[in-house]
Amino acid sequence: MLLALFAVPAGATTLACHISYGGETQILRQAHLRQVRDAYVQAPQAIGFYFLFRPVFEPAAVKLYTYVDHPDGPVLLHQASFSHPAATRTRGRHGFTGEQRIYEPIRDSELQYWCEIEDRP
Repeated sequence: MLLALFAVPAGATTLACHISYGGETQILRQAHLRQVRDAYVQAPQAIGFYFLFRPVFEPAAVKLYTYVDHPDGPVLLHQASFSHPAATRTRGRHGFTGEQRIYEPIRDSELQYWCEIEDRP
């Protein structure tokens, strides 16, 4: 299942995160943000029933947040930061993040992700 998080304009540098959960993989894409003040307005993307994922592609960094969807509100499970553009240019098998695994402690669920930078023509 492929899912675009945001419409990505042509010629844009985009963040593409490959997220696997419950036997399905989806790709969330986000264009590079010019102004950081709008970065946190976008709600996290629901992944399955329990996880929420928020990529933030700022001018100088990529920040990735994974939450558990709790009845009292989202609870942060994992946060990662990578400098941009230097650290995000890695083109290895699992992009610049490497393969990440996040575990939800109550329901024993696992989410896996890795992210890469795409230069779209």
